[in-house]
Order: sequence, then structure tokens, then C-alpha cells
Amino acid sequence: MKLTLKVWRQPSPDAAGSFETYQLNEVSEDSSFLEMLDQLNEQLVNDGKEPVHFDHDCREGICGSCGLMIDGQAHGPQRSTATCQLHMRQYTDGDTITVEPWRASGFPVIKDLAVNRSAFDRIIEAGGYITVPTGSASDANLTPVPKDIADDAFDAAACIGCGACVAACPNGAAQLFTSAKMSQLNMLPQGQAEKTDRTLNMVETMEAFFGSCTNIGECSVSCPKDISLDYIAQMNKDYLKAKFSG
Repeated sequence: MKLTLKVWRQPSPDAAGSFETYQLNEVSEDSSFLEMLDQLNEQLVNDGKEPVHFDHDCREGICGSCGLMIDGQAHGPQRSTATCQLHMRQYTDGDTITVEPWRASGFPVIKDLAVNRSAFDRIIEAGGYITVPTGSASDANLTPVPKDIADDAFDAAACIGCGACVAACPNGAAQLFTSAKMSQLNMLPQGQAEKTDRTLNMVETMEAFFGSCTNIGECSVSCPKDISLDYIAQMNKDYLKAKFSG
């Protein structure tokens, strides 16, 4: 198929950016969106031009690094799909596709389609871990965990940290990411010892980088892993308890 691509080009964080238009021919409908961008970059290199910079790693919908705004939608038109899992069969011959980086103040552009998502790292550093000394590793079944709690914690842990929730939110809020990373620990017995400190530290670090949640819900709709808004409600409940305890 033949495609017209309007791609955001920005040489550095402090430079002005703009859209550039490219024509791409012989795109296979079986190629992924990132493979299509690889094809574009091969064409640009062959023409002696600078290739488009974009984030990618595993290309299996696991690492979360492939986030792009495609025609104004985080990760593109297919629900529950990361950019690397989006295939060109979703498009037809002659389509025009607009590709942008995440648009959020918490994710400043590094170059072209690549953004700095280190604010997520700061949130994890603030409390997304367990430091209770346990000695040697215990047997897997030594600490009983009710199945419903284990299932909920596992669902929260499915978050890949791509940032689609932030990019899709009109407020640039990160409540869905933070609540998922917090809940996967706060729900389990192993996470109880530091629950209060974890909750306070992660929420307050989040608020230093990102906007406020106003319950629009676009974050969950755009999430490639379908993380539920219920985790935000639980995070708010845990935060209030932590804030006023003692």
C-alpha cells in the first residue's frame, strides 16, 4: 500500500519542531507500525537524510517504550494494543497518518518522537519496591495470598509504564500508572510493612511532575493493558488513610 506520513520532527528539546510529510510506497499490511517506521528510516537514510528517532525495544508489547500518538490517539486506533503490536492492516491504501510524540509536560521531547519518561522512574524510586529484610528466599507458598487479591495485584502489575495514560489525559495526569504500580505492592501481604510510606511518597512524587486527575477516564480507555480505574480509587483511599493516620 501507499501511505502519506506526517511525522513530528524536532532536533532537540529546546528547538522548535514541525511536521514533515513523507510518501511511503510498498508498505506490507503484515508489517507492524514500527516496521513501517523502519521502512521510512531506510528510505530517509538512502536519500541522505536524518532518520526519525523513536523509542522501541522488545517490540512484543511488554517493555512500554514504543508509545506514539497516531492520528491523535495513544498507540493508534486499535484498543488494548501497544504501538509495536499495531499492524498496517488497520490502514488502507492512500491513507494519511499523523505521528507525534506523547504530548505531556511530564514527558519533554528528546528528539522527534522520543520523549523523556524519567518522571515515571522517580515515582518508582519513591516507593515502588519492598525493602523488608527477609533473609533467604522463602518457599513460594509460605505466605498465603487470597486468590482475589492475587488476581487484582497481578492485573495491576500488567502495567508496562508506556505513558499512554498521561498522553491521553487532558490534564497530563499519571494517576493510572502510579495507582497500578502502588497497588501491585499495597495489596499483597509482603507490601504491608511499608504501605503508608509507599503511598505518601509515590503520590507526592507523582504530583510534582504531573497534572491532577478529574475522572475523565481516557487513561484507562487508552491503556494497552486495560488497567482499571478502580486502582485510582483504591490509591486515593490509601492516600487519605496514610495522610491522616497518626
